[in-house]
Amino acid sequence: MVMIKLWRYKMNIIIFGAAGNVGSRLVKEALDKGHKVSGVVRRKEQLSELPNAVKGLIGDAQKLQEVTSLVKNHDLIISAVRPPSGDEMLLVGITKTILAAAKAQSIRSIIVGGAASLQIPGTDQTVLSEQGFLPAQVVPIATACFAQHQAVEQFDYSHWSYISPPAMLVPGKRTGQYKLGKDELLYDAQGNSHISMEDFCVAIIDEALLPQHHRQRFTVAYA
Repeated sequence: MVMIKLWRYKMNIIIFGAAGNVGSRLVKEALDKGHKVSGVVRRKEQLSELPNAVKGLIGDAQKLQEVTSLVKNHDLIISAVRPPSGDEMLLVGITKTILAAAKAQSIRSIIVGGAASLQIPGTDQTVLSEQGFLPAQVVPIATACFAQHQAVEQFDYSHWSYISPPAMLVPGKRTGQYKLGKDELLYDAQGNSHISMEDFCVAIIDEALLPQHHRQRFTVAYA
């Protein structure tokens, strides 16, 4: 039987997509909480974007052998990868590769996904399927995130959590406040569905420290 450690204190975390909008904020939040962090980037020049306290690694998240080697001896994997425009569907294969590496090394993982598969409250539609809900320019990445969520749920490995953001995820302030949900899009009292990237990352690192969503998707937003 595979044994997975549930860490309540300091962890050795590896973050894929560490130089991205969400990934870079995850790195900062994890470091600020006292965790040891390895940051994986695609290109050598991105290493300079990582804080000095991070162990910078160059890796191709599409290559299973390479990813399996990178994640070895870590306590938790966080995937915050976003493929370049025009190659959005690479996200599905990358996610499967990271999960396969997690399974090979018996490591828990948190997959940062999209809002596309969240159900709109009071309807039988998702964010992706609701006509006119999404601007045309984000439909390709939303479609990829929808497929990513399906792939994660169907993957033959149970030690994952999948987080979906609300409708709006933008740079902002860290308040440390958010509300939790599961499969429905969350709104605040004014009817807005939003959270800052900073507080989104607070929720992810909170889940890392005290796991609440074993083999489950969850979502967060402002109340």
